[in-house]
Amino acid sequence: MRTVTERAIDEPAGGEPSRDRRGLVVGLLAVLLAALLAGHRAVPNVHGIGSLLDSATPLLGLAVPLLAIAALLRRSRRALAAVLVPTVVWVALYGGAWLPPAAGDAPTALRVASQNLRSGNPDPAATVDALARTKADLIALQEVDDDRIDAALRERYPHRAAVSTVALWSRWPIRDSTGVDTGLGWTRALRAVVAAPQGDLVVYVVHLGSARAGHTATRDETLAALAATVRDDHAPRLIVLGDLNTATTDRVFAPLTRLLRDAQADAGQGFGFTWPSELPVTRPDHVLYRGLTPTAAGVLRTPDSDHRAVTAGFRW
Repeated sequence: MRTVTERAIDEPAGGEPSRDRRGLVVGLLAVLLAALLAGHRAVPNVHGIGSLLDSATPLLGLAVPLLAIAALLRRSRRALAAVLVPTVVWVALYGGAWLPPAAGDAPTALRVASQNLRSGNPDPAATVDALARTKADLIALQEVDDDRIDAALRERYPHRAAVSTVALWSRWPIRDSTGVDTGLGWTRALRAVVAAPQGDLVVYVVHLGSARAGHTATRDETLAALAATVRDDHAPRLIVLGDLNTATTDRVFAPLTRLLRDAQADAGQGFGFTWPSELPVTRPDHVLYRGLTPTAAGVLRTPDSDHRAVTAGFRW
């Protein structure tokens, strides 16, 4: 026999339509959300729509509490049950990102930081000073267009490699550096060999092509070119630092994720969003690696840039 409370939830008095039926839209939306979360890669990448959806998928979890509130307002238990479906799917896909990273026993031997400075940054010296205070051994910068940056870092980072608007500052000697062609028509990436105390380390500093809604072809081509370069690079220890203009959840990122690990995913907590700096909703900035063991990863808000910086620590 049903209680008065149960009837109040599902069967409003006065012959009104069943609240279950009025909760039908909420339930259908919940099922559609679950399907989109689980099958977003099946959405065709026409005009970059699939790529944009891939990058935004973690944010779709924000719709879950909204649907739950709507189900409660409808007082529909079936709608609430339906909301559990996208909840479970989202947790299965992304819940692990919020678990505390496993702490390693060995101390950090290498610290890196990467920052898109923003072209026209009014005070780039303040931005890079915030990076230097992290005690990073290597600082990678993109959109470098001001001589004040070198003056601010030279004393603490005596070794520098630069090509166009990307640059690397290092505490340790840089044996060699060269520009890397990513198909932009102008060189906006470099490869450097850093003589670290534990041995040589190959470091790429990269700023890939920009992407806009409906216009991702340039970015996609530059990412494919970078992946091909890394695939042909047989250095045992390698790091890619920079603004790749897309998230690791983007399907076009797959060629790189087959070659390199993501420090944020392996040693960070949370999504590590970096853009826009005031209220970041995606992560175009990355620390990718192979041949090392990550000990930490995080995000740093710095002054005067529209990106937050990314940081990571490693041991050999």
